[in-house]
Amino acid sequence: MTAAALAPEARDARTGGSRQLAGTGILLRFALRRDRVMIPVWVAVNALMVLSMPKSLTSLYGTAAARADLLRQLDTNASLRALIGPVFDDSLGALTAWRIGSYAGALAAVTSLLVVVRHTRDEEESGRQELVSSGMVGRRAPLTAGLLAALVADAALALLVVAGLAGQGVLGALAFGLGIACVGMVFATAAAIVVQLTESARLARGLTAAVLGAAFVLRAAGDSASNHGSSVLTWLSPLGWLENLRAFAGERWWVLLLFAAAVAAQAAVAYALAGRRDTGMSFLPTRPGPARGRLGSAAALAWRLQRGSVLGWSTGFFLAGVVYGGMTDGAADLVRDNKQARDLFARMGGQSGITDAFLASMVGIMGLVAALYVVSSVLRLYGEETSGRAEPVLAGAVGRLRWAAGHLTIAFGGAALLMLLTGLGFAVGYRKEVGPILGACLVQVPAVWVVGGLAVLLYGLLPRGATAAWGVAGAVLLIGWVGPALDVPQTVLDLSPFGHLPKLPGGPMEWGPVLVLLVLAVALAGAGLTALRRRDLTT
Repeated sequence: MTAAALAPEARDARTGGSRQLAGTGILLRFALRRDRVMIPVWVAVNALMVLSMPKSLTSLYGTAAARADLLRQLDTNASLRALIGPVFDDSLGALTAWRIGSYAGALAAVTSLLVVVRHTRDEEESGRQELVSSGMVGRRAPLTAGLLAALVADAALALLVVAGLAGQGVLGALAFGLGIACVGMVFATAAAIVVQLTESARLARGLTAAVLGAAFVLRAAGDSASNHGSSVLTWLSPLGWLENLRAFAGERWWVLLLFAAAVAAQAAVAYALAGRRDTGMSFLPTRPGPARGRLGSAAALAWRLQRGSVLGWSTGFFLAGVVYGGMTDGAADLVRDNKQARDLFARMGGQSGITDAFLASMVGIMGLVAALYVVSSVLRLYGEETSGRAEPVLAGAVGRLRWAAGHLTIAFGGAALLMLLTGLGFAVGYRKEVGPILGACLVQVPAVWVVGGLAVLLYGLLPRGATAAWGVAGAVLLIGWVGPALDVPQTVLDLSPFGHLPKLPGGPMEWGPVLVLLVLAVALAGAGLTALRRRDLTT
């Protein structure tokens, strides 16, 4: 065959890849426009948690002797190593990487997997992707746009971390920022594989979150067995790779190759799978339902749609309670001789004994996380409406309030269930003060419901701005987590509903603020439902 005859085939081979990615730029801009609230909020929350840590650690361990004593105590405290990880140096930068590294990496992973699923499987499940693909859009363009959107979020986070921690050491800040971003991309490409395997966006998010949970458990199990991060279990987890990058402690740059290999391998698998299936289909199709439906009410349908999410969150909260309960005595012993640490726990958990203050602060953190659940559950209404699935339901003998009530029952009732399970987990791990700990967990519920009520109000009144509820949840999380560490004024802490709760266990029970928060939650939710009843639905 002549060279002239080969030329068209060569051109087709060269242009085939470009046709597969046609329209990627437009889809990326559209994805970033849709996520113009979610991505900045989550990146800002994550970055501020990281950047606030040096000041917090300075107030807790301001001298080299105090930091060296901390390292000696951590060598013998397996429970804290399991929760946070080992520390490799007593510099302020190394302690920052130790204290917040796993959590920052996990939050970056959650952000990345949500972005990828939102712009791939969510679009296919709603039917919008089929419409988009009818134009000049390549087969792999949506997946590429989703991954690039996640990369933008992770890169922005890395830049903020590097710029904010450069004063602790430029190379250490660069390693830490890159490590957090790489964890995010590992789980972004993992989500890219999962969305090829499942037909449901909910299942895709759940399975990828389960992989993240397994990574955290592997890292924790490995670190509890070894105080040098050298356990085999630690090396099986991307979160373990992040700690073994050893930012600010003699950086191991070659660990970045593990991240690069994992991202490249998973992306290759995802692209191969994406090229072998039809839009809307999956390699693990869902089972067909029964010939006759058994959902007799809107509430039953809401439960069917959200039961997987409730189960996943419930399991995570119970296990977190067990872990925090098990480390209570060890954590109290660790900070007993550190006045600054005792003061921090007092600001977070009250002025009663150090053990009660630690328990109250941990319970408060779980309440803050529960606020994320209630927002995600309330916004399921927004997802059902904008996807068009709510319209056929409401076309029958189902009113708007009845339809919304099914989802809100799961949102608000699920939040109470999460805090109850947290208390039971603490009881299993700590095995003391079961009643007071359960009460401390349940007293968080009114504040969680206030955040949920704000989400209902935003959805009912301004449906296009409903995702701003994530900004509310992020602000509450930031105030509750970072505020006490920075010793911000009480007026700032009072902006969060959690700032008005009694500090239990150990402190006095104050029914007044609790009742006010309950009334406020009911009023906000009622106003949101009233607005929903009066406005037009998105079709």
